[in-house]
Amino acid sequence: MTNGWHGGGDGPGAGAFTPPPRTPSGLFPSGGPIRPSYREPNPVTGGGVAVGAVVTFAWLLLFGLVGRDVPGYAWWTLLAGWLAWVAAAVLVRHGDRGVATGVAIVTAGGWSIAAAIVAVRWAQAGDWPLW
Repeated sequence: MTNGWHGGGDGPGAGAFTPPPRTPSGLFPSGGPIRPSYREPNPVTGGGVAVGAVVTFAWLLLFGLVGRDVPGYAWWTLLAGWLAWVAAAVLVRHGDRGVATGVAIVTAGGWSIAAAIVAVRWAQAGDWPLW
């Protein structure tokens, strides 16, 4: 007797139909990965970021102390930040990206502080202080 299915019998006998095995869709992974996973040869670590941040802070501080007034401080900070970003670009390409991240973060903060000091001086004096 057939029950509407594909010509199979009533039970697991000689005439019973077994469906072909299904290929998984990939939505739910089964087993290990088919391809190898990529591992970063130089992963970004907190220690590397901290080292880059501390060194850049000292770098910007030393360059900022060279300036005798607000315009001098601002120009020296811009120069030091530009040199630090060049070093960070080289580190991203050929060195430790964690250190480069610390350099970039602290440089952006140093430039923000310099911009705020210039803006406050500009607001107080009413004259652009960098020219």
